[in-house]
Amino acid sequence: MNPARALPLALLAAPACAPSAPAAPAFAFSEVAREAGLVFTTTSGGTPSREIVEVKGGGLALLDADGDGDLDAFVPNGATMEAPRAGPGCRYFTNESAGGALHFRDATAEAGLTFRGWGIGVAVGDANDDGHDDLYVTCFGPNALLLGDGRGHFRDASLDSGAAGADVWSAASTFGDLDQDGDLELYVANYLRFDLEHPPPYSSFKNAPVFTGPIGLPPEPDVLLENTGAGRFRDVSQSSGIRAVAPAFGLGAVALDFDDDGRLDVFVGNDSTPNFLWVNRGALRLEEGGARGGLAYNVDGMAQSTMGIALADVDGSGRASVFTSNFSNDTNTLHVNRGSGMFDDRTRRFGLGMVSFPYVGWAAGFLDLDLDGDEDLLVFNGHVYPNATLAAMDAGYAEPALLFARAGERFVHVAEPPAALAEPHVDRGAAFGDLDRDGDLDALVLELNGPLRLLRNDTAPGHWLVVAPEPRSPGTRIELTAEDHRQTRWITSGAGFVSQSAQEAHFGLPRGTTRADLVIRWPDGSSRRLIGVAIGQRLIVTRE
Repeated sequence: MNPARALPLALLAAPACAPSAPAAPAFAFSEVAREAGLVFTTTSGGTPSREIVEVKGGGLALLDADGDGDLDAFVPNGATMEAPRAGPGCRYFTNESAGGALHFRDATAEAGLTFRGWGIGVAVGDANDDGHDDLYVTCFGPNALLLGDGRGHFRDASLDSGAAGADVWSAASTFGDLDQDGDLELYVANYLRFDLEHPPPYSSFKNAPVFTGPIGLPPEPDVLLENTGAGRFRDVSQSSGIRAVAPAFGLGAVALDFDDDGRLDVFVGNDSTPNFLWVNRGALRLEEGGARGGLAYNVDGMAQSTMGIALADVDGSGRASVFTSNFSNDTNTLHVNRGSGMFDDRTRRFGLGMVSFPYVGWAAGFLDLDLDGDEDLLVFNGHVYPNATLAAMDAGYAEPALLFARAGERFVHVAEPPAALAEPHVDRGAAFGDLDRDGDLDALVLELNGPLRLLRNDTAPGHWLVVAPEPRSPGTRIELTAEDHRQTRWITSGAGFVSQSAQEAHFGLPRGTTRADLVIRWPDGSSRRLIGVAIGQRLIVTRE
């Protein structure tokens, strides 16, 4: 968060903010959490929020924890300043949907989940290389590693694995095989030092009293954990090189091969400080290349308040560009990947600039919501200051989501979105996946100290294909070609905002498409090509 940034509100009416464009397609969503059995209100401090430690909310994860082929939901949940180590506890909901009707059941107790810390974020990966998804929960306090058995049960291995780390405030994490030895490392983005017993004095934003932070508080350095085998980790932060730069206020992290050299790099979104791009030089040595590559700042040379991270091939190059959501009185940003670790800020060119100016952006995702063959963009918003109003801060506390439809070479803001997206909320994390297995993408959204929302996608049926590579190694690249139409997706760990979306590649396809060709490339260099795959199915692809 960077409340010092402010631009004239007159810019909101500038021509660049509202370009003429073709009419956006119709989208349809229904909020069905209660009828689907996802009845749960999250905790992150008190209401209204008093200090910065309470306002980040948290994330959630979609994964097939019980091995039955559909997506279950996990919510770390938080705690309060009065009892930071004894919150109401995490929740695990098993997906029991049938016949197209969404239904979940709270299976937390039978899953063996007893985590009650101040959970912030969650990432999914196979930490102990047993073929089953595990959960890494970042916390205000020591982190948690929860090992899954593939049958809906988890074991807390935080301490004996060496993955718990110090008693600090960790925000986000990402799994990735950074040393290319076959198992997954963990990069942990830490935030700042906050003393519950001695909170800092209040500050001022637009002449209104607000809690202090992050500027004015000490940042915590990030951590890199090497997987030494069987799900055990050791801290290699110093030897890897990530301590060679000054610490920042880390809020997001995602591992991907951004420069296409065959090694996973790590992008870190920092709050009010320059973003990092850790370029992998091999042998578990990382070199910071964000400033040189153009990802550290926006086009104006300013560090932003990066919260959410979304990745997509926005220009048909086959490379992953980086979208970040930011604080109000600023814009969200799209950095287009030009190759070799170089990025250009093309926010305005793609129509994603000043429309986001009043909003505090959090979870974001590129998703083909209307199944037309290109990815749309969905951003969830919500202010951090409970006293935010249009009159006092040029923004309200609760804010609607922003939906952008892809139209040619631009994204078009959908000014009249479905009611389920137009209603203002104080949102934070979100995870995306096909929860009812009907071929389109749904969203599970976490509101700060509010109920979960399940946004079922009711957009008209279209052509689709879902590809689930096995193993689901973070950084796996899936390329689809149908005649002259090409799309690229990646399997990621983390991203969004401290959340984990389904680790499968979802493709919408143009009308008339019946078959497609696929190339799947795993981070270890192995690949598989499939020709003439029938669409309209969820396809599991294993390495040969």
